[in-house]
Amino acid sequence: MQLSGPKSLENQSACKTKNMKNGGPISSINSSIGSSAANSKELDRIIVKGAKEHNLKDIDIDIPKKKMVVITGVSGSGKSSLAFDTIFAEGQRRYVESLSSYARQFIGQMEKPKYDTIRGLSPTIAIEQKAASKNPRSTVGTITEIYDYLRVLFARIGTQYCYKCGEKVGRGHAQSMVSQIIALPENSKILILAPIVENRKGEHKERLDILKKQGYARVRVDGVVQVLENVQTLARNKKHHIEVVVDRLKTENNTQFEKRLTDSVENALKLGSGQIIVHMIGREDLKMSEARSCCGIAYPELTPQIFSFNSPLGMCPDCNGIGTLLSMDVNKIIPDKTLSLD
Repeated sequence: MQLSGPKSLENQSACKTKNMKNGGPISSINSSIGSSAANSKELDRIIVKGAKEHNLKDIDIDIPKKKMVVITGVSGSGKSSLAFDTIFAEGQRRYVESLSSYARQFIGQMEKPKYDTIRGLSPTIAIEQKAASKNPRSTVGTITEIYDYLRVLFARIGTQYCYKCGEKVGRGHAQSMVSQIIALPENSKILILAPIVENRKGEHKERLDILKKQGYARVRVDGVVQVLENVQTLARNKKHHIEVVVDRLKTENNTQFEKRLTDSVENALKLGSGQIIVHMIGREDLKMSEARSCCGIAYPELTPQIFSFNSPLGMCPDCNGIGTLLSMDVNKIIPDKTLSLD
């Protein structure tokens, strides 16, 4: 047995250093890592070489990504063979192959299109053209269901900003809400409401029974204030809004009113899970939130329904999510305004 002394170790170290300088194994490993990282970078185009599907004659083509690309040609020139039977079919086949063997057994084997190489291909989606469909709520996003994933994404990681000051929406507190209510015109009759059901289907009989036991006398159901004892059975398949009337007040500028208002606001916040509504006749309801508030405006919790133009929570109140308005053009009805009706 031969033991390496300090001198032999120095010689080994010198050999390794020399080997690195001359591009030895270590430098070649680093080079291979760098080349593999460069190859793993996503291409900015789809490269098709030697496409031979159907009537395609061994064609080569580069298609840029993130741009609108239109394939044109006369009938029988191979537009569908390239777009659907080659690019889409191969993208779908590769996606299926990436699934587990358990999932693939339900899908079956997909035939590989005829081509030499295809690079830069991402998972693909194909939409069949339907000229007969005239539903304005049907879009590319809804058909492919990408819209559903985007709504969930925005609802889960979205950050709310105030549309007045542009700052992030933060937390509110009861005292600031009280100050805002006191600032309303004096002698205004207001209702302090606590929302307990927001746009949900059902009869909500249990909720109403609990309110009776807690001693509340009035509720507002779908915008109508009613005595709790006289509330009729709600439609089970219809969405409802139910708010509890916590207090009925007339705004005054004194300490006694402020104390009662503070108690009512705090009770409403507890009952309404951090939200209250101030209703005053002749004015739009003033919504306040303990969790999301800014500039005296209560912002709703981010949910996927808020980002849907098919939901009452997210659709435009003017066009109901359609995107168009039916209105009359006065200039066309009365082209000459100088003439009399006679």
